Amino acid sequence: MRLLIVDDEPPARAKLRRLLEAQSGVSLVLEAADGPAALALLAGQTLDAAILDIQMPGISGLELALALPEAMLCAFSTAFDQYAVQAFELNAVDYLLKPYTAERLAETLARLQLRFAQPRPAQRGALLTALQQLQPMAKHWLVPQRASRGGGLTKLPLDSVEWVAAADNYIELHSPPACHLDRRTLADFLSHPAAAGFVRVHRSHAVNASHIVSIAALPRGEAELTLSSGVRIRVSRSYRTALR
Repeated sequence: MRLLIVDDEPPARAKLRRLLEAQSGVSLVLEAADGPAALALLAGQTLDAAILDIQMPGISGLELALALPEAMLCAFSTAFDQYAVQAFELNAVDYLLKPYTAERLAETLARLQLRFAQPRPAQRGALLTALQQLQPMAKHWLVPQRASRGGGLTKLPLDSVEWVAAADNYIELHSPPACHLDRRTLADFLSHPAAAGFVRVHRSHAVNASHIVSIAALPRGEAELTLSSGVRIRVSRSYRTALR
């Protein structure tokens, strides 16, 4: 396997590299000290799997996993994040609990090799779902960067988002003057704990309640919201009671 290790601590990277290079089935080990360095390295390499430290400054291992190429598998290493360890275990994502032994690392490598032989898309989808559920609860939302920016993820502060619109199997997160596209449904977004401040006002729209400036009544039981940027959003009759 061709592996990438990402850890902000040089001794941890050195230990992991030494142990991996002693394992059979490992043909290449590359390393990076943080998320941006890892993504830059992957721009010119095709690798099979990554072992990511969870606790890193800037882009965490969780966020980095979301930005990896879809074909890559990944395992995680952590010293103290027990909640993440349990969640990944339930979602069949392996982990290394620091300090780990060569024998424990061999188990991780064997699991990666086993999964490498299995269909990838379903595994990746389950991983993305698990990781999104572990995002910080009310601070930001992780959205893909535009292709012109080289890929990866952007931390979008949720308090800057005024409204969210459904667009087939995508959502548009409107943070005027910007609009960010994310591949999920509006129902998926609203079910996430981080979206607790948003209220659905239409079959295809939800608004950030903190950005509502005024509400005007309309005929047939409908209403119209004015948001902080001046944008007006229609409230359908079936959602007006929930809005109140």
